[in-house]
Amino acid sequence: LGAPPKSVVPRLWIWSLASGCLRGPLSLAPGKISSSILLRIFISIIYSVVCALGLVGNVLVLYLMKSKWKKSSINLFVTCLAVTDFQFVLTLPFWAVENALDFTWLFGKVMCKMLSYVTAMNMYASVFFLTAMSIARYHAVASALKSRRQGGLLDGCSSAKWLCALIWILAILASLPNGIFSTTSTIFGEELCLVKIPDSQGNNTPFWLGLYHAQKVLLGFLLPLTIITLCYLLLVRFISDRHVGAGSCGPSTKRRSKVTKSVTIVVLSFFLCWLPNQALTTWGVLIKLNLLHFSHAYFLSQAYLFPITVCLAHSNSCLNPIFYCLMRREFRKSLKKLMWRITMTKVALTPP
Repeated sequence: LGAPPKSVVPRLWIWSLASGCLRGPLSLAPGKISSSILLRIFISIIYSVVCALGLVGNVLVLYLMKSKWKKSSINLFVTCLAVTDFQFVLTLPFWAVENALDFTWLFGKVMCKMLSYVTAMNMYASVFFLTAMSIARYHAVASALKSRRQGGLLDGCSSAKWLCALIWILAILASLPNGIFSTTSTIFGEELCLVKIPDSQGNNTPFWLGLYHAQKVLLGFLLPLTIITLCYLLLVRFISDRHVGAGSCGPSTKRRSKVTKSVTIVVLSFFLCWLPNQALTTWGVLIKLNLLHFSHAYFLSQAYLFPITVCLAHSNSCLNPIFYCLMRREFRKSLKKLMWRITMTKVALTPP
């Protein structure tokens, strides 16, 4: 790439390198742009808030599920999702420090590999469990309304346990590139934690980076989103067809309304949290595969927007407990009982 001009503040270009864009003329880097301290502080604060809410929310879900996870496949998936998101939010303090220090990595090569791998693995696992829950929910409701019989493919916990094991295996395999190629690298005097394809690949390095990011987009967003959306659309259509003659103001209509509302919230939350990040990643894939040209606009998007989109995507880990547990009546009742017991215990321990 050559040495940058002295007028170029290297921080933004460093972030562009860290995000996987290892090509493009440095002349496109604007000479008077400096990293925004306010932006870095904002992202670090959001990471901290998401970490705190994610820890509390997922621990609460695990507590409420301690005696319920064996009762149905969906409960098992909810429990696994909470474990996955709990592990994921544990990595956020490290990324918050990295953002606060303008992407300088302080924790060494081993931690870089470990945290990158764990972050990617739990991202894939979280998305895969959301997809499995969508399939299980459609199958359970459709089977119940169709024939009122038990024993479907995902009705028993035995089948769900095998599916959970398969999901973890797939997540481990999908995140292997992060474990293999994540490393620390000193660029312009700054030590970074990034995914770096070995130089032995020669001029094909951008191509392999493009394939790596394309895998993340396909397996981590497009395919799961397609399955989730399809399952919920089929579910709403199935319920509507089964109750088409039940009247417009009866219980079935209210049930359809609740299902439609919850479906919309679930799909939109997943879509809105991940779409910006995946859109910018797709833009980078097209550049790395020589389908689009590297541009000033892409450089600025990587420097300023990409960190924010990562932060938004990570926030989905603290929203999942709300959408998949606290919206359910039985868990709201359990939560009220828990809060009541805590309150009464405090009252009992308070001296008169």
